[in-house]
Amino acid sequence: MTIFSERESAVRSYCRGWPVVFDRAVGSWLYDEHGRPYLDFFAGASALNYGHNNPVLKDALLGYLKADRVTHSLDMYTTAKREFLTAFDELILRPRQLDYRVQFAGPAGASAVEAALKLARKATGRTEVIAFSNAFHGMTLGALSVTGSRFYRDGAGVQLRNATAIPFGQPAGPAGPGWLAGLLAAAGCAAGEAAAVIVETVQGEGGINVATPDWLRGLAAGCQQLGILLIVDDVQMGCGRTGPFFSFEVAGIRPDIVCLSKSISGYGLPLAITLIRPDLDIWKPGEHNGTFRGVNPAFVTGAAALHAYWQDSALERATIARGDRVAQVLAGLSRADPDRAFQPRGRGLAHGLAFADNSMAGKVCSAAFERGLLVESCGPNGEVVKLLPPLTISDSELDHGLALLAEAVMAVG
Repeated sequence: MTIFSERESAVRSYCRGWPVVFDRAVGSWLYDEHGRPYLDFFAGASALNYGHNNPVLKDALLGYLKADRVTHSLDMYTTAKREFLTAFDELILRPRQLDYRVQFAGPAGASAVEAALKLARKATGRTEVIAFSNAFHGMTLGALSVTGSRFYRDGAGVQLRNATAIPFGQPAGPAGPGWLAGLLAAAGCAAGEAAAVIVETVQGEGGINVATPDWLRGLAAGCQQLGILLIVDDVQMGCGRTGPFFSFEVAGIRPDIVCLSKSISGYGLPLAITLIRPDLDIWKPGEHNGTFRGVNPAFVTGAAALHAYWQDSALERATIARGDRVAQVLAGLSRADPDRAFQPRGRGLAHGLAFADNSMAGKVCSAAFERGLLVESCGPNGEVVKLLPPLTISDSELDHGLALLAEAVMAVG
């Protein structure tokens, strides 16, 4: 593996915890170049909700490429884009009575966030954006300004401005206009300066911190009362990760702007979209653009995923049921070993084990890797073991992975 250490930047990270060369991937499994299998409870940080090389999506992609169809198109009209937009409209937006314009922001989640922040400021004429403690929204400067991690922020090399952080998920009960205005005042930001609030309903990188439906409803009401736009970053928790297609559906709210990426292409291909309330779509043509807004193979696999998995509620129900299974097993682990004080948390198929000892999560991840299970750590101090298995995982695979995780937890003590 010397070519990696000699030529690849020191910024590489996941490969340091999983020091093998991967070669094949099928369903919920990755295989290294020697053929050893690893059960994937990472799923490309939720970019592979439908598993690796899903045959339905692969067939659609290969058929498209073999026919010499358009692959790159900037923002030109193509049949692939039309089919994706039609599927998204008919299968996702209309059944939920949601009315959004779709902006193809670029290839990554940070691209969708950057577009959302720029548009919120443009539409309101205000500069400040309200974010939350332990939030993660991306690595570009705008997205980084609303990211809570000091480690990531220090990588910017410049002072990050026009963003104010407030505590996530507090108070525990319903929030409201008075609560939000009070927090803003305490943070030194007048409500009239705030263009938008950006929030993850479940903080992924931040430690699988779950906002309650009551809190989300209160936050939405507070934003509406104060004339502040509500942006939901659903990059990691959207596309069914928590059960419903959008993670905010559980609260019955209607954000002004929504950011999607990762599994929106279905196949792990780069694609990001920003959903915009129609009256906020005040962009001038070309005012926010990019070379890779028209990744047509991603449109093809994205449309295929919507048709295959979102015609009905079967995947949503299966994800919720499997999430309940994960919660039960993690709770059992916690009860069986109370001395080490670790706390299960999560929703749908986004779960975590938070350890009181910050060093434990990394050790558990290493022990899991040795046993053939891929999990990663998250949280402000890397104290949480994060579980993001594919939504299409079988019940037997899920149980096998949870058994491997239990072995890893018990082995590290």
